[in-house]
Amino acid sequence: MANDFAFDSLNHAQREAVSALDGPVMILAGAGTGKTRTVTCRIAHMLERGVDPAEILAVTFTNKAASEMKERIGGMVSKKAAGQMTVCTFHSLCVRLLRGGIDKLGYKKNFTITAYSDQVGIMKQLLVRMGGTDEKIKAETVLTEISKAKNKGVEVDDLPDEFFSQLAVAYQNELRAQNAVDFDDLLLLAEKVLREHSDVRDHFRSIYSRVTVDEFQDTNSLQMRLLQQLVGPPYHVCVVGDDDQSIYGWRGAEVANILEFERFFPDPKIIRLEENYRSTEAVLHTANSLIKHNIGRREKVLRSTRGNGDNVRIVAMPGDDEEADFIADEMLGEKTAHGRQWEDFAILFRTNGQSRKLELALRDRKIPYRMVGAQSFYDRREIKDILAYIALLVSPENDIPLLRVLNAPNRGIGQATAILATDHSRERGHSVWQSLCDPFFTTDLGAKARTSIEDFVALISSAKNKIDLEKQNPAEVLTELLVEMDYLPWLERGCKNDTERQQRGEAIQSVKDSLRQHIEKGKKLQSFLDESALNSDREDDDLEKKKGATLITLHASKGLEFPIVYLVGLEEGYLPHFRSVAEGTKDEERRLLYVGITRAQESLTLTYCNVRMKWGQKTGCQSSSFIPELDDKYIEHSTFDEIQNVEMSSDDLDDFFASMNNIFADED
Repeated sequence: MANDFAFDSLNHAQREAVSALDGPVMILAGAGTGKTRTVTCRIAHMLERGVDPAEILAVTFTNKAASEMKERIGGMVSKKAAGQMTVCTFHSLCVRLLRGGIDKLGYKKNFTITAYSDQVGIMKQLLVRMGGTDEKIKAETVLTEISKAKNKGVEVDDLPDEFFSQLAVAYQNELRAQNAVDFDDLLLLAEKVLREHSDVRDHFRSIYSRVTVDEFQDTNSLQMRLLQQLVGPPYHVCVVGDDDQSIYGWRGAEVANILEFERFFPDPKIIRLEENYRSTEAVLHTANSLIKHNIGRREKVLRSTRGNGDNVRIVAMPGDDEEADFIADEMLGEKTAHGRQWEDFAILFRTNGQSRKLELALRDRKIPYRMVGAQSFYDRREIKDILAYIALLVSPENDIPLLRVLNAPNRGIGQATAILATDHSRERGHSVWQSLCDPFFTTDLGAKARTSIEDFVALISSAKNKIDLEKQNPAEVLTELLVEMDYLPWLERGCKNDTERQQRGEAIQSVKDSLRQHIEKGKKLQSFLDESALNSDREDDDLEKKKGATLITLHASKGLEFPIVYLVGLEEGYLPHFRSVAEGTKDEERRLLYVGITRAQESLTLTYCNVRMKWGQKTGCQSSSFIPELDDKYIEHSTFDEIQNVEMSSDDLDDFFASMNNIFADED
């Protein structure tokens, strides 16, 4: 093991966790307690003890976390050993399981993974066909209900709403007809194939003899069932997580998985990591005093290795204008007085709507900032088009990508023709591609549409033959195909300005480059599509590539840390959110505030307003019921007016005038 990760550099609890290699192990890793370091050390220790790297499986929730873990282990042992391990997300694991056994469930092994935008497209078509448009039902609403049912293990034809149930059955039939699965199906079918087919189950249990699951508090009941099928006696499974940071219940996460772990795996060894390397004692004491109000949690108390630090401030604000101005002014002063980087500051809020006034205040002062949650690369129109064309080069029988690019770029095949082709394929029980190749279908069309379809079929067939028969490089074939049909000029004609044209062109080039590298590694086109589909589901993880102060929701802030944190809107209805009272999820709101507090490394300011603008009206606010739960040992209570009225000392005045001079100098 590299010196960086030597046993003597670990604390007592971390050492115990790294040494516990056999049987079920649960590592309760509090915020900032060196969880990643402990997990990677533990896997490296397995390798040192002679465990075959090919038998090690580590499951994480994001592609970024998976690649970071692999890299760190590679730095501790060897890149070769790290490369032989399987470190991946749950969905990526399920693709591996299903490529090895989905045929047992009546699917073909070359199934495609349906992107969310395509799911929405299918559901919109079904709503038109089944009369749902009259009811003003949104496709996304139906898909959410289907997703919840799948993750809870409820059959889609058993949805409480009868019409939703009919839509769900039609949706599943549509996917099945196209040999396609959605993201929830990946989990559902993987668990099913392991449960129902002992040969597949035994095969994968023999491959993965050592299983580690990170962020275990975020798993849902379906993922727990999958894990139970994958891990058999002697249960060499290690789960790592913190029930106090379980904040995704609205997304199906089951905190019971961590609270009742003994029910799933017998007699586990439980190790608590409580030494915190991130935050001051003032921050941690405040967080501990809050979270202890949750009943039934796994007891743990975070202890700081950094000393007491500055007191936590709770500031009462007259309104949200003053709240935004106060924070922006303080940031400006702090940066000037102490040479801070803008990246040291973060403003955390419960709902996206709270960010608008904060953004305006930062812009007024020319403070650069980064909002977390910009449009995903894979949601861009041109990327979806290019991936659809690649899917057709794998198999034109895939209806979803085919229908996406049938008229992109415009080639005279309108929506009416596409619907006719879809209906014809459904009546004949074959793919849309077969309908397009069927003279019985095309002879009934107008001359222009018929010629356009024949040209399209010839274009795709020719490109596919170059790959399959002539063994040409798929990346080169794709490039030629896009040139031949003038895809980029067509796309650029729809761009508003040169910047957009350049961005779209660069995005397409990026996919072509990635495909070329993928093929050069000896991999197949289908696996490129699998990886792209899995990547499209990832969280926005490009924060470190952007510059400026961070504006971020509490949910998105989990796993991050900042020297100076402002946590705004500690009001009833915001935090706890008004829905939590009705839904009985106030414990989860308390955990959300706990996550927010424990993001702060050095300085934490909590604010609440007496009045806030809602729907253009000034509305009175009540301070959060969580505030009285915070122990006052390290807390300073003040108001906006008190802070504004404190007479400036001569030092403060010097700092102020110096900051003004710097600002004017910068502008010059």
